[in-house]
Parts: sequence; structure tokens; C-alpha cells
Amino acid sequence: MGNRLSKIVTRTGDAGTTGLGDGSRVAKDCLRIEAMGDVDELNSSLGVLLTEQVPEAIRDALLGVQHDLFDLGGELCIPDSKIIGEAHIVRLEELVKQFNKNLSPLKEFILPGGTPAAALAHLSRTICRRAERRVVHLSNHENVSDFARKYLNRLSDLLFVLGRALNKAGARGDVLWVHGKNLGKTS
Repeated sequence: MGNRLSKIVTRTGDAGTTGLGDGSRVAKDCLRIEAMGDVDELNSSLGVLLTEQVPEAIRDALLGVQHDLFDLGGELCIPDSKIIGEAHIVRLEELVKQFNKNLSPLKEFILPGGTPAAALAHLSRTICRRAERRVVHLSNHENVSDFARKYLNRLSDLLFVLGRALNKAGARGDVLWVHGKNLGKTS
């Protein structure tokens, strides 16, 4: 295989279109490109999270997810292709079980925050939810694999659990939401 990315500036997108993996060209603001962009943003947010000190097991899990997200982007880039499958979903479910088993059961909602790594996991979770909504929107208009949607749904669950696990690893508890905490207070 040659140097596939040796030419970065191509000018082919100057008119507001971009190429898909099947060679077709579409508008840069079409649903498929929006979904691909959100998956790419999610992957980038995980890259930022991985600049933090995180336990090795979490680092390994997130690196695996980054590879999956690159595959998912490739799947979205080639209409009707299938790259993400049942094994990807099962792996995420196992990771959720693995990291959740040492966490105390939640009795309250939690706020995103705590350690920097946990806050970044929660930020990635919200980006993941947006990517999921975009993929669902795309699937209402074009063929998209059920596994692509399921993957993002399970990944947001994993990122929630990892946020909690990262707070625990950082000797910080969950940031609990308190209903009406600021009612009656003025600044």
C-alpha cells in the first residue's frame, strides 16, 4: 500500500462538497458528513482524555474504542458498508460490567465533574450522545447498520461508568446533584 495521505491539500472540497469512500461526492453539510464529523469529534475528545493520567485498564479500553470509532467513521464513509458488529457491542457491555463492578450503586444523579479525567469522560459522553442522535437521524433517511447505533448507545454508557471510575481512581467521589440546591440563594 502506498502513501495514501501524501497529498493533504487537494482543493477538491473548495466548492462545499467532499468525497465518500465509494467515490461519490456529497455536500459537506449532508447528514452522513454530520454524523461522520460527530464520530470524529468524539474520537478527538477521547484523545484529549488520554492526555490525562488514567489507570492502564481504562487507557487500554479507551484506545480500543478509538480504533472502533475510526472503523465506525469508515463505515459511515462508505454507504451500506458494515464494519461494526455484534462483537463490538458485546465488548463494550463487558467493559461496562468490568468497570462498574467496583463502584457503589447510585442513589442520586451525578453532575459531570470531579477530576479532570472524569470531567473529560463526561464531556466525551455528551459528544457520544450527539453522535448517536446524528446517526439515528441519518438512519431515518439512509441505510445505516443497527450495530452503528447500538455501539454509540453502549459507548455512552461506558463513558458514564468510566467517569465514575476515574473519580474513584483519583480519590474523588461522584459529584452528586442536589435538587433545589440553589433555590433562594442570590449571588
